[in-house]
Amino acid sequence: MQIGKKIKALRIKKGLTQEELGERTDLTKGYISQLERDLNSPSIDTLFTILEVLGSTPKEFFDDDMEEQKVVYSEEDQTSYIDEEKKYEIKWLIPTSNDKEMEPVIITFQKGGEYKQFEPSLSETFIYVLKGRIRVVLGEEEFIASEGNSVYYEASSNHQIFNANDGESQLLLVATESYL
Repeated sequence: MQIGKKIKALRIKKGLTQEELGERTDLTKGYISQLERDLNSPSIDTLFTILEVLGSTPKEFFDDDMEEQKVVYSEEDQTSYIDEEKKYEIKWLIPTSNDKEMEPVIITFQKGGEYKQFEPSLSETFIYVLKGRIRVVLGEEEFIASEGNSVYYEASSNHQIFNANDGESQLLLVATESYL
């Protein structure tokens, strides 16, 4: 077991720097760095103090059944939804994307298709147009993007995406927070 690697993963997940973790545990940044690189081994008391600050119990930390991070996803992992009325299909590329900071999807519009309108939020959105042409409405402004174009915006006003093509259009959309 790589204790240092697990400590580092928990620290990063908690959003702490090595210095912040050191301050909260009365340890130095250098000592935390050495632990994370497995150059030093903590005492049981020190480890339990670190785990408490990182929000983990010893059982959770040492449980070998901890879920491994999945990195590659196949088509079998993807799910789709078709909205016949609004003429689009959305495909979620990552099955757990609702639990993540980013949510990547592919949206395919039929002629006249439109995606639902969203209220202002703290979310950020990136779009890459794979095929066709789209119209992005942000508040009172409208933008056209064609195949090969990228779009990036902060969703601080009402926003919606429309197909601006006589045929099918398709895009890759990656949004932060709870956008979709």
